[in-house]
Amino acid sequence: MSKKITDKVTWVGKIDWELKFFHGNEYSTRKGSSYNSYLLRDEKTALIDTVWQPYDKEFVKRLKEEIDLKSIDYIIMNHSEIDHSGALPELMREIPNTPIYCTANGAKIIKGHYHEDWNYKIVKTGDTLDIGESKLVFIEAPMLHWPDTMFTYMTVDNILFSNDGFGQHYATESLFNDTADQAELYAEAIKYYANILTPFSRYVTKKIEEILSFKLPVNMICPSHGVIWKDNPAQIIEQYIKWADSYQENQITIIYDTMWNATRKMAEAIAYGIEQTDSSVNIKLMNASKDDKNDILTEVFKSKGILVGSPTVNNGYLYSIGGLLEMIKGLKFKDKKAASFGSYGWSGEAVKQISEELNKAGFTLAQDGKRELWVPDRAAYDSCIEFGKRFLSV
Repeated sequence: MSKKITDKVTWVGKIDWELKFFHGNEYSTRKGSSYNSYLLRDEKTALIDTVWQPYDKEFVKRLKEEIDLKSIDYIIMNHSEIDHSGALPELMREIPNTPIYCTANGAKIIKGHYHEDWNYKIVKTGDTLDIGESKLVFIEAPMLHWPDTMFTYMTVDNILFSNDGFGQHYATESLFNDTADQAELYAEAIKYYANILTPFSRYVTKKIEEILSFKLPVNMICPSHGVIWKDNPAQIIEQYIKWADSYQENQITIIYDTMWNATRKMAEAIAYGIEQTDSSVNIKLMNASKDDKNDILTEVFKSKGILVGSPTVNNGYLYSIGGLLEMIKGLKFKDKKAASFGSYGWSGEAVKQISEELNKAGFTLAQDGKRELWVPDRAAYDSCIEFGKRFLSV
């Protein structure tokens, strides 16, 4: 069902309660998500974004119940990824000549997706579109998080349609931040930033500074996923400023996988050593083969340091650790220290290899990796405790 946001703005998107994974299997969405599309009605009518492709027919059907499609004067595509533009082909079959306002990269990508030469209107930062009493102001935001991304600001109502910025993969019937579960909302917001926007943090900082320099009043922030920031929208902007600035909390995360529990025992001993040194440190132990990979990456984002452990199998580390190291490298975390550890039987290369990958990922190696032969005995266990203590003090 549609939902009134203001007298001029109506939400016409889709809440996807059943969504459990996104971007293939790359991002877990245990709380579902939403695909937020907005209908703006002034003297002219504009539609901002559509919904994900599996819901294209449902979207167009419900949009027809809300408005005569032929009365839509403009389509604004802030972003061309399939979860935003997926219903465009179905919609354009009904209104094929309606102009689509997007960035130059947006037009290229939409053509690349759907191979249709629709009526594209290319816009740049500062370009405007009068729709009556209100005016739409376009703000390019490349690499937040695709090259085509832009924001749209609506005057009079003072709404920033922020696309993937300030969003979350989070389904809630209420749609608004003040009526959502606040703990869930924060957890999904930081997870979204950590897993999607971290590599682009310098662009986040610059774009927020640019938007603030315009001195535009912002009464509401309407992203493309998750809640609408209606109550104190500045709060999520303030969080983004913090998250973009090499964010870390007083936390150490220990990530491991294990075959016969030897590496797990090392992880627990290292954690004990850290806790004995400073009980105020928040310590997270996470098994790479059992814990959700996006939750692990969120904890890495929050941490000032991480330790990664694996036994040596076939002259290398376990594949769960390998996949996670690749994701960590892609997220380009800043100003964090790291170390490696693991059990081995006769070759023991994994610890060195993990250290090399952590170094490539931009982590500062706090100390040489820790290896223990077979299952740690009392002396080896005590040595791992000392390893944890040294990691915290370096």
